[in-house]
Amino acid sequence: MTNTELVKRIDELSKKYRDYTASNLSKIVKIKSLSSEEKNVQQEVMRQMHEAGFEEVTMDPLGNVLGKIGNGSTILAVDGHIDTVDVGNIDNWDFDPFSGEIDKDFVYGRGTVDQKGGVAAAITAGRILKEIGVPKNITYYAVASVMEEDCDGLCWKYIIEESGLKPHFVISTEPTNLNIYRGHRGRMEMHVSFRGISAHGSAPERGKNAIYMASRGALEIEKLHERLHTDEFLGKGSVTISEFVSGSPSLCAVADSARFHLDRRLTWGETKESAVEEVKKAINNPDAKVNVLYYDGKAFTGLEYGMEKYYPTWKIDEKAPIVQTGAATFRELFGKEPLIDKWTFSTNGIATNGIHKIPTIGFGPGNEVMAHAPNEKTPVDHLVAASAFYALFTHKIVG
Repeated sequence: MTNTELVKRIDELSKKYRDYTASNLSKIVKIKSLSSEEKNVQQEVMRQMHEAGFEEVTMDPLGNVLGKIGNGSTILAVDGHIDTVDVGNIDNWDFDPFSGEIDKDFVYGRGTVDQKGGVAAAITAGRILKEIGVPKNITYYAVASVMEEDCDGLCWKYIIEESGLKPHFVISTEPTNLNIYRGHRGRMEMHVSFRGISAHGSAPERGKNAIYMASRGALEIEKLHERLHTDEFLGKGSVTISEFVSGSPSLCAVADSARFHLDRRLTWGETKESAVEEVKKAINNPDAKVNVLYYDGKAFTGLEYGMEKYYPTWKIDEKAPIVQTGAATFRELFGKEPLIDKWTFSTNGIATNGIHKIPTIGFGPGNEVMAHAPNEKTPVDHLVAASAFYALFTHKIVG
């Protein structure tokens, strides 16, 4: 089959399976799957992978589902996390978040964009590959990963470090509005704690008020945000206080403890160590303690697994082979130049590339502005395009 014939055949099959892909997405949207509660949806994902002709379908001890086609030495993984955030205020929705309703243009419901649509498209890509054949030196994995909303990258940390599967290339199906993404800012979570000395509220001068110390520190964090580093591609680093708590023996006493939570977004060149030192220097208080937090989660399988809440910044050079292959795939399928850009939020790429340096790009159905938002929906045309992209990329990455 010539390259022209290959592109045409993949395009035809992705359109032929339009309703199939939308229906598969609808089925998994109907199953609520918060982080650590993905068991039922993963059973449906496994059924869909078997139906699509995947040669091996397995669930690892953390609950990740991996569908495999081919047995080549070069491994491509197409990843989509199957967990979602909750619906929030139901009054903000114009439809049932778990209806999985389909019309001629969209599939509706929580997770259609973030990120179940990518999983459905990756399964259809597997079906297309089974029909046209997988290059002999390629192994294709569609991965439905877990617990991403609670801890980005935890699932892939487990897959690589515990299961021993380390792909040569990864496509994240996080929503890109059918653009090609090559990175995003990292992030980390910190607590800054202040220890005071309590005294009776009638004589506060006898004590040392931790709230006052923390408040002064909070104002310095606000100033710190303004002077953080900027990267031409990824943009500016940021820091904000997302929680402020305090404690005292009673409401008639000076507060003897206070703490705030920092959400720190890291641009290129910023590290865990540099971010911690910046906070310490900004606050300049020997009674303050800065801690990077740790996530210790329990999967639906019962396995307890965790990692530090430091999620490294990553970006791939635009001239890198994986980006150029993605661009060539896009041009051949859609007849135009792709927009090569970045995510605003964080993804599992922090583990595949940020930690383990696996060449990673993003290409996903849906617009990221719909992620975590009410009235979430993804275009059916996007599902068709994504399934074609993953299938053709599998053939083109061989070179």
